[in-house]
Amino acid sequence: MALLLAPLLLCSCIPVVAALTFAVPSTPPSNASGQLSAAPVGVSLEFFTFPGYMNDVAATPTCLQNFKDLTGAWPPLRIGGTTQDRATYDASSTNAVTYTVASSGDAPTSLTFGPSFVSLAASYGGDVILGLNRRLDNLSNTIAAATLAKNKMNNLNAIELGNEPNFFSSSDPIANSQSWTAAADYSSEVSWQDAVCGNLSVSNIISAGVFFGTSPMSIAGLAAAEGEANTYVKDYCSHNYPQSASTANLASLMSHSAITSQIKPFAAEVSAAAAKGKPHIFGETNSATQGGGGISPTFGAALWILDYVMQTILMGTEALYFHQGTIGNCQYCWWGRYDMGSPYYGAYFATMALANADQIAPLDDQTTAYAAYAIYKDGAPVRVLLYNSDYYTSGTRSAQTYTLTGLPSSRVTAKRLTAPYATSRVDRGQNPTVGGQTFANGTCAIQGTAVMETTTVSSGKATFTLGASEALLVYL
Repeated sequence: MALLLAPLLLCSCIPVVAALTFAVPSTPPSNASGQLSAAPVGVSLEFFTFPGYMNDVAATPTCLQNFKDLTGAWPPLRIGGTTQDRATYDASSTNAVTYTVASSGDAPTSLTFGPSFVSLAASYGGDVILGLNRRLDNLSNTIAAATLAKNKMNNLNAIELGNEPNFFSSSDPIANSQSWTAAADYSSEVSWQDAVCGNLSVSNIISAGVFFGTSPMSIAGLAAAEGEANTYVKDYCSHNYPQSASTANLASLMSHSAITSQIKPFAAEVSAAAAKGKPHIFGETNSATQGGGGISPTFGAALWILDYVMQTILMGTEALYFHQGTIGNCQYCWWGRYDMGSPYYGAYFATMALANADQIAPLDDQTTAYAAYAIYKDGAPVRVLLYNSDYYTSGTRSAQTYTLTGLPSSRVTAKRLTAPYATSRVDRGQNPTVGGQTFANGTCAIQGTAVMETTTVSSGKATFTLGASEALLVYL
């Protein structure tokens, strides 16, 4: 049967860019990724909001369950962020968190958390990275919280000691009125690792670095200073926000070639971690800083997530934790109390593409707007992901044709990730769809009838058409 095209692609007047042809290797090529983790797409929850997301936002369990239904594994969770370095553990508190704010959309400048916070983290079905305070220089308090976490959390994957120390200053207690330099941070991290892990009698438990970007502090620099403390390190962690909320540009964010350029500085960080025998992760990441800019709730941001996940995993990153900030004041959040966010669709599609796979390999050279990835399981290609990152907001929607060769079967099926525009937002009634389906506002339940497109393969060859700002997952 011929490929079933979305209605927006049926008009013969739609301009089509010159066709692309990609051969799908029958075995993983030399530029394929390493072994994929079971759940590379994770979630980061701002520290003070964690109990609220888990207890008060009805969509949270279903949104996480949707990912598990694809992969068989709960998405990994990181609890941390700016407010982890404002938080003090209170062993006598009966509250998970205690704080006051002037407005519900604000983040607290100080807070305490009690044992029930850790118990709630322990109840999650997947692995958890727990962020604890270093900025306040209360080592004994952090050791007490870490001890409780080690004893209570069978799902404890790692502990962070501080968040984004790039932004610590001489006025922070940890600095002791001295300039906070890269050398000062490396020394502090190593000494805290020694103290915490020595008290807990554990190794391989610290998510180290937790740096925003790659300068002035870097994983390469920290790894060189770790020495024997490297035995305490579980992973080396970067944070990455490609754009500033105040100057965000959606066309640039979602551009396939621009993503390649933006992540390039992190390749040295991945290599530095690997040289120490440790994985690299993006422990906190999202589209734009400060809760996200106007581009962050859009479908274009969903497409960015999709391609960004593929490219960083190819670079050698093990997992990415996409940050969810203040409930009700968070443009890049994937879900909330009332509306879904368009970016969730991209995260779901990325998870679907990688589910139960072993490796991925790029079929294009990352220099154009058009991406193609082969996805392998047990040494054979099982899916191909295609992405047209041309920016579409109005007027006639252009299209791009992709021809795949070397396909082993007589026909293939596909699911399409699409929306009316790159700028489409769920809260404006412009829902994206994944294979024709949506996620219900307020509950995250999958709704609608699934649409599977079918294409005939002739002599190992099949052709697909993608509109600008669309992606297609082809099942071989």
